[in-house]
Amino acid sequence: MKRIDETNKEIIKQLIDGRKPFSAIAEELKITENTVRSRVNKMIEEGLLKIEGRVDPEKVPGLQIIMMGIKLKTRDLVRKANEFTALRGVISASVVTGRYDLIVEIELCDDENLSLLDFFKYELVKISDISEVETYVVYQSNRLLVPYIL
Repeated sequence: MKRIDETNKEIIKQLIDGRKPFSAIAEELKITENTVRSRVNKMIEEGLLKIEGRVDPEKVPGLQIIMMGIKLKTRDLVRKANEFTALRGVISASVVTGRYDLIVEIELCDDENLSLLDFFKYELVKISDISEVETYVVYQSNRLLVPYIL
């Protein structure tokens, strides 16, 4: 893994607004627009950076975010995390330390026929070796933006 230099860090910070023009970033950082463009393209190509649209789940009617702590019967955590990310509604699955093996972030929406009960009945059952699940419903958040994946 390669270290991120200071210029790339500053470009990434500027891209908190994914629509900010490269010319404005270049002017603020006192570098050329071509430098910004080539560095952004290289970071995207290397998989370091992804620019995508995200929504505030509190502003999308019927959208609900769930965090799930998962304990597994297996130690093959990376493979299991990958299995979770293939389920409908799953935004991310992270291998973590602490009480659980995985933290899974889920996006549910009644309008898309995916309730929490539906997720348990039709999606979660596809994963073997689960020993425990604890569900956390996000009622309110600060700065949580999610991809609209449903």
